[in-house]
Amino acid sequence: MTKQPNTAATQALKAANERMHHEMNIDWTGDPDRDFVCAMIPHHQGAIEMARVAIDHCSDPELRELAEKIIADQEKEIAEMKAWLAKRWK
Repeated sequence: MTKQPNTAATQALKAANERMHHEMNIDWTGDPDRDFVCAMIPHHQGAIEMARVAIDHCSDPELRELAEKIIADQEKEIAEMKAWLAKRWK
């Protein structure tokens, strides 16, 4: 089977990847704790977006299940990081 390099799924994954990398380009503060969290939030959001593409386009049930787990895990971690920021950076 010949794979097409520019499918809707590929376009969606590329867009999510580009958005993620753009958003990860934060204003670096020099505080490694804050910089880590501020860069990781968009990184995790990118993983969520890519996982949603997988759910929409992938045919392998195990992979779709993994994508659902990734979404749940990453959403939880984003909430934890945002709570950390809220406590320390008002």
